Amino acid sequence: MTRMAIVEPDKAINEPELKNRARSMEELIEDGWRALPASYRIPETAPTLDEARAYCKALAESHYENFHVASWFLPKELRPHFHAIYAYCRISDDLGDEVGDTATALALLDLWGRELNACFAGRARHPVFVALADTARECMIPKEPFANLLTAFRQDQTVTRYATMEDVLAYCRYSANPVGRLVLYACGEASEEQFRLSDATCTALQLANFWQDVREDYARGRVYIPQKDMQFFRVSDEILAEGIATPEFRGLMRYEVEYARGLFEEGLPLIGMVSRDLALDLDLFSRGGLEILRAIERQDYDVLSERPAISKSTKLSLALRAVACKVLPFMRLDRGRSGGRAEKAA
Repeated sequence: MTRMAIVEPDKAINEPELKNRARSMEELIEDGWRALPASYRIPETAPTLDEARAYCKALAESHYENFHVASWFLPKELRPHFHAIYAYCRISDDLGDEVGDTATALALLDLWGRELNACFAGRARHPVFVALADTARECMIPKEPFANLLTAFRQDQTVTRYATMEDVLAYCRYSANPVGRLVLYACGEASEEQFRLSDATCTALQLANFWQDVREDYARGRVYIPQKDMQFFRVSDEILAEGIATPEFRGLMRYEVEYARGLFEEGLPLIGMVSRDLALDLDLFSRGGLEILRAIERQDYDVLSERPAISKSTKLSLALRAVACKVLPFMRLDRGRSGGRAEKAA
């Protein structure tokens, strides 16, 4: 194989070409902003902290009903921090998934990464970063978990298949686990053991969502089921494309569901290691994730013909049960581990 010659950047690219590339990047970014809500754009003048917090609160409570329910259980003084964290995650995700073009998404994510750097350097401009700077300072949150999320969103633009479960777990390290760590930081619960257990729960939640959304992800060109597992169970991309849950596919999903359930079990002790308010939220999200797995089981592992969903009545039941656990701790998921699998305690 012939190697390409290595030349110094200033000799390889002349000034007009650099300007053309810069203009092209600006055009990509502008195209991206046009595809997104106008409120996502970076303003000319940075808002006040109160304005930034109001922006994040409105974004959080209008985009995700489960976030609004969970926020009921948080101490009032922590809610602005959770609004800021959610707003950052929401917009970051939209920059990657809602512009419809890989080059545009990557350009926006790189811009967002530069704004994150500016935020931690005291030069925040966007409402999200003005609020986030205050949250990071008050809760002593490092930049790493925020930056890791952007790594995952960039990876989504270029990686569509994962060879092994280890590769999927490596992706979850950036896509899911930072969220749990941010929650722990915001609540003042930031030990290495708590991080380890949180990572297990967050990865389990991510996998549950993957198994729930196999059909939808395939339509977007992504397959999160490990290729090695698909080969072992003799499941091809053609089966996913046809949307027919063959016996082999059902066996594959049964295997993946059990793996995710094991991770939920691994993370359950975290519920008993944190404050009662945070324990309630963790219990609620673990129950929700386990309920997704049960929904898949109720469909006999057929996630291709219909997306498994949790009904509103079930969501309400899970929330009420989580609230009961605040008054009656013996009802918590982590207290039922000795009697069998996690889902038997739900």
